[in-house]
Amino acid sequence: MKTVGLLLTFLIMSLNTTYTTADSVYQFNPKNIDGKEVSLGNYEGKVLLIVNTASECGYTPQYEGLQALYEEYSDQGVEIMGFPANNFGGQEPGTDEQIKQFCKVNYEVTFPMFSKVSVKGEDQHPLFQYLTSAENPDFTGEIKWNFEKFLIDKHGNLIHRFRSATTPQSDEITRAIEKALSS
Repeated sequence: MKTVGLLLTFLIMSLNTTYTTADSVYQFNPKNIDGKEVSLGNYEGKVLLIVNTASECGYTPQYEGLQALYEEYSDQGVEIMGFPANNFGGQEPGTDEQIKQFCKVNYEVTFPMFSKVSVKGEDQHPLFQYLTSAENPDFTGEIKWNFEKFLIDKHGNLIHRFRSATTPQSDEITRAIEKALSS
C-alpha cells in the first residue's frame, strides 16, 4: 500500500510539472511556416507579441493591425509572431502553404509566421502550455478564441496577456510594448 501511495505521489508531481518546466519562451523551438525549426532563443533581447491566428475568423482583419504594429516597432526590437491554430470553429483549415499565401496576398504579412499548432486541448503545443499557465498580471488559463495575444519581455517572460477583442494597435497593447521596450 505504501508503494502505491508513493507511486501515485510521484505521478501527480510529474503531472504538475509538465506545464511549468519552462523558465521562458526561449526554451521552445517551434517550426516556422516553412517547416524549419526555430529557436525562440534567437529572439533573446527583443520584445515579442505572440498571437494565435486564423484565416476565417471575425478577428482575421487583425492581421492588418499586427502588420502595422510590426512596421512601427520592429526597428525598435519588437517581433510579432503568428501561430495559426484550427482550435476554434475550424477557422484555420488550410495547410501551412495556404496560410502563408493567404497572409501575404490579403494582408502583406512580413512578420514571422509559424506552422499551424494546437493552442488548447490534449494536443496543445508546449509553447502554449507554457503561455497559458505562466504567471502574469492579467490572467492564466485556456485560450478562449483566435487572436489572443501574449506579450513577452526582453528576457523571455510573459508580462501581459490580451484577449481577442483587444486590437493590436490599441492603447493598451502599444503602451505595454513601449513600457517593455524601455525596461
